[in-house]
Amino acid sequence: MRFLAGLVVIAVLFLGCGYKPSAKYARDVTGDKISTSIKISAADPENSVLIKDAIDVAVIDTFHASLTDRYHSTTHLDISVSNPHYSPIQYDANGFIIAYRMMVQLYITAYKDGKAKKYKTSGFYDFSVQPNAIITDQQRFEAIRYAAQKAISGFLTQVSADGSRGEYANP
Repeated sequence: MRFLAGLVVIAVLFLGCGYKPSAKYARDVTGDKISTSIKISAADPENSVLIKDAIDVAVIDTFHASLTDRYHSTTHLDISVSNPHYSPIQYDANGFIIAYRMMVQLYITAYKDGKAKKYKTSGFYDFSVQPNAIITDQQRFEAIRYAAQKAISGFLTQVSADGSRGEYANP
């Protein structure tokens, strides 16, 4: 009986050794030095700057990589943003909007070793407001930041899937 239990423990140890976190796959694809650039929207430059900052923070936190200039990076991310938009998702008994959903859509082209791969991802963030209230700039900025962070998490998932399949920024 002890022998059988020992075999089971050894088998579990050998089978469990194949685990790799998704960040490992993503880092295999992107490398450890990443540069980012974002296409600034002429109609709404404030949102573009907010999204650029959120993306840079997400690159550091999620990919565990350092930000660098384009010439020293192993991967460059070219990002364009659709106009963020709000949609009401909840009303009170009087018909006033009390909750909104902010949606941000990112179009990312990853360049590595002279090859490019395009990704499309979106993120959303739900937030509440007082009935018949105007959305403040602070609420808008926070909603855009959180939605952009969720979109980057979606991008990480796509890159990790590519890494697990052995696809490294192939066109």
